[in-house]
Amino acid sequence: MSFEIRVAQPSDTAAVDALLQRSYPRLLKADYAPSVLVGAIPAMTRAQPALMACGTYFLAVRGDGSVIGAGGWTPDRTRKGQGHIRHVVTDDRVLRQGVGRAVMERSFETARASGCVHLECWATLTAVPFYSSVGFQEIGPMVVQLQGAIDFPAMRMERIL
Repeated sequence: MSFEIRVAQPSDTAAVDALLQRSYPRLLKADYAPSVLVGAIPAMTRAQPALMACGTYFLAVRGDGSVIGAGGWTPDRTRKGQGHIRHVVTDDRVLRQGVGRAVMERSFETARASGCVHLECWATLTAVPFYSSVGFQEIGPMVVQLQGAIDFPAMRMERIL
């Protein structure tokens, strides 16, 4: 499958929203109870404006312009050399075809180039095997507070660059 990785722009917000809204419910249903997803999905399936404009959030885009993956990183504001993986998603129809890995590799390259030596992510339970496959180690379980006081189980993970 052919695609390119490029920097996201604010004008890509609707395409990322559509990708999140299509893929997250399908991908997460095997690892989360419907009672968790009913509140979490609306909070998780909106592109974050600051990410869309930060310059370190990337899209995997096919030749026809369709967005099939997204994700990136941001620097930690309080700890030099530290960064956070942010809002990664792959179209559920193209899993295991290198899309997520390509997004992560671009994230690793740009993080290293900026002086980042350590990345942390808060992985969905569904994504733990993927993050492990690209070099992350589990730190331990955690609960992420989503909008609307929703407790969302996750796994804190880290990778040295």
